Amino acid sequence: MSVAPTEEGEGRVLVIKRVHEEARDIRAFDVLPEGASDCHDLPFVPGQVAVLEVEGLGRAYFAIASAPEDEELEFLVKRSNDPVSRALYETPPGGRVRLAEMAGHGFDLKAQEGRDLVFVAMGTGVAPLRSALRSVLPRAEKYGQVVVLYGARTPEDFCYRDEVEAWRAAGVELRQVISRPDGYEWAGQTGYVQSLLDNVLPTLSDPVALVCGSREMIEQTRDRLHEMGFEPERILTNY
Repeated sequence: MSVAPTEEGEGRVLVIKRVHEEARDIRAFDVLPEGASDCHDLPFVPGQVAVLEVEGLGRAYFAIASAPEDEELEFLVKRSNDPVSRALYETPPGGRVRLAEMAGHGFDLKAQEGRDLVFVAMGTGVAPLRSALRSVLPRAEKYGQVVVLYGARTPEDFCYRDEVEAWRAAGVELRQVISRPDGYEWAGQTGYVQSLLDNVLPTLSDPVALVCGSREMIEQTRDRLHEMGFEPERILTNY
């Protein structure tokens, strides 16, 4: 979703340091503020969203996929018909984009200490999930069980496949589901990510759900959690 262009000079200029393919039609962009040598100096809360501007095209929203303590900022960009997303998707290393502002409240992870964390994400909604997860794992002893429920259309649409084993090694219970299995060798579950909740929540003593995805997916997940007797204050969104 794009919004109107910003005034010239507002915000910070970010320089793209590297670009790598994460999934089908999804690229990850590692960036640093212009003038920064090896570490960003931008304060944000895990799960927050950056409003990025491509000159002459306007602004769009991209969740930050890196943790605040990571050296660089990372964004996932999906190829789409949105002019800002399309232009950014094609921008090579060395290119620039303007950070207009940070948006959303992110996840207050400190307030969840002692609880089981159930991350629920679909598609590129894994970006804010990963931001929070990278903040949680170095201090996992402060939390209960950490569960990641991640849905995508096909196996080719899963991001961060190279990090999955590290998540599991850190004690994360990862469950993945695809909604369009036809034509793929897939031994896992099929359907939508909220369908995984039935098998996970009853095993946890003090769960809180952190939900990332499209508005429709968030509403469906919230409805399912309500049906399961989940208290509204235990359903957290990043925006």
